[in-house]
Amino acid sequence: MSGAPPDAEAHEHTHADVSGGWLRAAVFGAMDGLVTNTALVAGVGGGGAAPRAIVLAGVASLVAGAISMALGEYTSVKTQNEQLDLEVEKERRELERNPEGELAELIEMLRVRGVDDRLARTVAVQLSRDPETALRLHVVAELGLSPEDKPSPRVAAVSSFLTFGAGAVLPLLPYFLGVPVLWVALLCGGLGLLLAGALSSRFTPRPWWYAALRQLLFGAAAAGATYLIGAAIGVSLS
Repeated sequence: MSGAPPDAEAHEHTHADVSGGWLRAAVFGAMDGLVTNTALVAGVGGGGAAPRAIVLAGVASLVAGAISMALGEYTSVKTQNEQLDLEVEKERRELERNPEGELAELIEMLRVRGVDDRLARTVAVQLSRDPETALRLHVVAELGLSPEDKPSPRVAAVSSFLTFGAGAVLPLLPYFLGVPVLWVALLCGGLGLLLAGALSSRFTPRPWWYAALRQLLFGAAAAGATYLIGAAIGVSLS
């Protein structure tokens, strides 16, 4: 007799992307774009550069950073997937060469998860009848990753490219709109950091204000450091 209520039925539900695919790339890209260009504008502006020079440096940073982020994410995710494929093949060979040992390993996996010895053996034997099912179970249990849920390198690359660019353009908006004032540009960057931090809290247990203030603090630290360095260099060259 099943322990579930007679009227109980399965229902579909979804989870956030935790495999390191588009979400991680998007969050990292937006944060990196905001911090990078806010700090760059602060440093160049603190050094006394003209608005034209600030815009030129900011646009160059946006383009170079977005391309670098996209290529880095593509390479990172591609390498991770290739490493997972390598480990899957290694586990497949182990299942072919030592099926009894792998069966014992599967039984132990079930036992440590609370299944009693006799039932663990029965379930393990039944699951092992399908080599692909057994392979997936071993890979997920030993590596913590599913070979069927590999993130897409292309999606990660495009996501990081677009979000880095979107984040990096915010501190430059005042200059593009005819307001070439440094503090206004830094204010736009700060507001972007607050917004990006608050949005990222939707995928974490942290409250929105904590994530927003944390990201603002990181960006302010970077901008403050580059501003002081820019100001010092500007004074020494004047």
